[in-house]
Amino acid sequence: MTFLVVVTENVPPRLRGRLALWLLEIRAGVYIGDVSRRTREMIWQQVSEGCEEGNAVMAWASTHESGYEFQTVGRNRRVPVDFDGLRLVAFQPPDDGAL
Repeated sequence: MTFLVVVTENVPPRLRGRLALWLLEIRAGVYIGDVSRRTREMIWQQVSEGCEEGNAVMAWASTHESGYEFQTVGRNRRVPVDFDGLRLVAFQPPDDGAL
């Protein structure tokens, strides 16, 4: 079992309901749980297919050097980047050009 966190933004209510079947929604769009690898992969498939115009990130504890791993789906200013084997997050400029 692995501790899992899923954060969603602007996703359809049906995806939020589906996530609530497996995870506890502790804040609007923030889900946590302790699940197996197989369940984690199934949840990510559901998130990827049901995200529509929204976005999501899923993070889980791992034996990776950082102690966690994560993946994202959908459009967001925060973009995962690889830096010498370590996954970090880069911030893209806003679409409208404003600071």
